[in-house]
Amino acid sequence: MKFLTLISICLCAFISFGQENGFVSVKRTLKLMGSEFDITVVTLNEEIGYINIEEIAAEIRRIEKLISSVDEDSETFLINKNAGIKPVKVSSDLFKLIARSKQISEITSGAFDITYAPLHELWKFDGSMSYLPSEADIKKAINKIGYNKIILDEKESTVFLLEKGMKISFDAIGKGYAIDKAKELIVSKEVRAGVINSSGTLTTWGTKATGEKWLLGVANPMNTANIFSWLPIVESSSATAGNREEFISFKDKKYTNILDPRTGYPANGIRSVSVFGKNAEFCDALSTAIYVLGKDLGLSLINQLAGTEVVLIDNDNKVYRSFGILFENTP
Repeated sequence: MKFLTLISICLCAFISFGQENGFVSVKRTLKLMGSEFDITVVTLNEEIGYINIEEIAAEIRRIEKLISSVDEDSETFLINKNAGIKPVKVSSDLFKLIARSKQISEITSGAFDITYAPLHELWKFDGSMSYLPSEADIKKAINKIGYNKIILDEKESTVFLLEKGMKISFDAIGKGYAIDKAKELIVSKEVRAGVINSSGTLTTWGTKATGEKWLLGVANPMNTANIFSWLPIVESSSATAGNREEFISFKDKKYTNILDPRTGYPANGIRSVSVFGKNAEFCDALSTAIYVLGKDLGLSLINQLAGTEVVLIDNDNKVYRSFGILFENTP
């Protein structure tokens, strides 16, 4: 699960429908993909703004239908259903998303892997777990995991999971993908500016109605209500992964809900990770991967990726940042 422990949107940008130079800022909060989406557009008037927001919501619903692993009519469900049996022909959009997911798995050494879904059957963070999974069960689940077991045929546009019991899930990338597609759609309709944000995964374009930059506040790790610095977000995206909201405890040990697909166990050592880059999809996936990789490997990876930055907090509440992050002290 993604949520905002480190980064929070500068709410003063959205509280009112301030108007300047003939533009207004219009905001709605909608329930989409099982989460709240805060959608803001800057447009000529409120009526047009609400129409634009509904267009964004419709696109997000379309993407949810495509990538859902529980909707029996979705292409993703069919891929999982036919694991170890036969390839499934899919749309160009889904094929490309899976191909990009495999590339992210490669650069993160498997810390991000959309085939990690079998672990969902072992680890429950809804209060229903009464004992930890056995090593044998975890080993059995890991045998069904591996991005290299996803066979893509570009010519036929098919996806095949090599082994029965394999499953793919877009939990760690799907929201970012949906946000990017919604932005792409609404920008094509010449909506001059806006923000799409859901649980810490967000994208921006243009500027506020006043012409000012969109800002993100960096919260004090000891008191998230206290913003100690600001980051301008210009034509870019961000995603945050953290461990405050969903976890389980056994024998006084805390297990977070972010799982390492390589070991089958929850990752630990980091409190939150916020990644900044051009695309929400990439930020979404990388925030999870860096949480799994840990501080040293995560920072090293980001510092090798052009146009991508990170701010992370470890379990000792120490803040680390990649080379390109520059904080501002005032909004």
